[in-house]
Amino acid sequence: MAGARSRNFEGWPLFANSFRPFFLLAAIQAGLSILAWLPMFYGELSVTSAFAPRDWHVHEMLYGFLPAVITGFLFTAIPNWTGRLPIQGTSLGALLVVWLAGRAAVTFSAEIGWMLALVLDAAFLALVVAAATREIIAGGNWRNLPVVALVLVLLAGNIGFHLEAHHAGAADVSIRVGIGVVVLLIALIGGRIIPSFTRNWLVKFNPGRLPVPFGRFDGMVVGLSAVALIAWIFAPLNVITGAVMALAGVLHLVRLARWAGDRTSRERLLLILHVGYVFVPLGFLLHALAGFGALPPSAGIHAWMAGAAGTMTLAVMTRASLGHTGQALTASPATKAIYAAIVLSALARVAAVVCPAQSDMLLHVAAFGWIAAFLGFAIAFGPLLAGSRRRALATMGVLAPSR
Repeated sequence: MAGARSRNFEGWPLFANSFRPFFLLAAIQAGLSILAWLPMFYGELSVTSAFAPRDWHVHEMLYGFLPAVITGFLFTAIPNWTGRLPIQGTSLGALLVVWLAGRAAVTFSAEIGWMLALVLDAAFLALVVAAATREIIAGGNWRNLPVVALVLVLLAGNIGFHLEAHHAGAADVSIRVGIGVVVLLIALIGGRIIPSFTRNWLVKFNPGRLPVPFGRFDGMVVGLSAVALIAWIFAPLNVITGAVMALAGVLHLVRLARWAGDRTSRERLLLILHVGYVFVPLGFLLHALAGFGALPPSAGIHAWMAGAAGTMTLAVMTRASLGHTGQALTASPATKAIYAAIVLSALARVAAVVCPAQSDMLLHVAAFGWIAAFLGFAIAFGPLLAGSRRRALATMGVLAPSR
């Protein structure tokens, strides 16, 4: 990695780093969106969106919440990749305003019109792709361009979502495109950071067997996953798709076993990365069963989205928030509670599909677990991200003290 450059920032600390506003507001949006979705699901609440209720819910998770987290991570990582200055201050604030405008445009798209909503919503990812491409090319960091290429596909999926929902009444294909991109991003980025972070911790605190770093086997697994996901996008319930999904799931389990996650139980901040990644092979295997007609396809979708995406985003958000603000890299009681809530939520959401007789109860457990996890993150980490009351929170034990 190139060394990150920095400059003094004298404004509000919230806009000193990209992860600060995007992690905080993404967490708030994720919690509030599910808080609204449960009564929408039961017909007790409606929004003035041009999307059908299900599509509004999926869009705000897939193309609203997750792009904000991806942006916070990407623009925090790029200075390390390229050695260039980070995006801060006014530029960062303007990017945040565009994201917020997209959220409002989608929610009120029935009033402002679907075309204007598309333009306002798509503008955010378009700016992210343009800025990230500029920084990576200027820094000569070509090896990370595939990450930006996946974000470009996510942008295409978002545009397709609006077009498909308007012209076909539902955005099924565009939903699968977005989910496919998210799974590949987790497989690609997770496959680099999980063994790296695990190795660093094990060398220092628990010497012995170490994880295998990213290599040819990992590249093969990611490539096969891409093939399986493309097949799933266009033929989700095909037997051949199911077979490829099964193979990808098994290989992801082998990949995970090579990372020595069983040796990280003493540090929950690290263990949660391995737990979150478990939902990647689980999603592939559940989709394999769906391809053979044994399960509804939504079981695999929720393993990937509530499980892999939900858990991995919180794992990265908590770790990055602590590490980049000078806190100790260890999980406080509040952080452990956040992790427990998101894992419970993910398991309950998958179980609601597998056990339809208990679906109502399990849906409530999943919703409340998700809300507790993300609004809990906003409450516990918000003052830290906004740059205030850090020492008071550390003293109270809400955050680990810096060392």
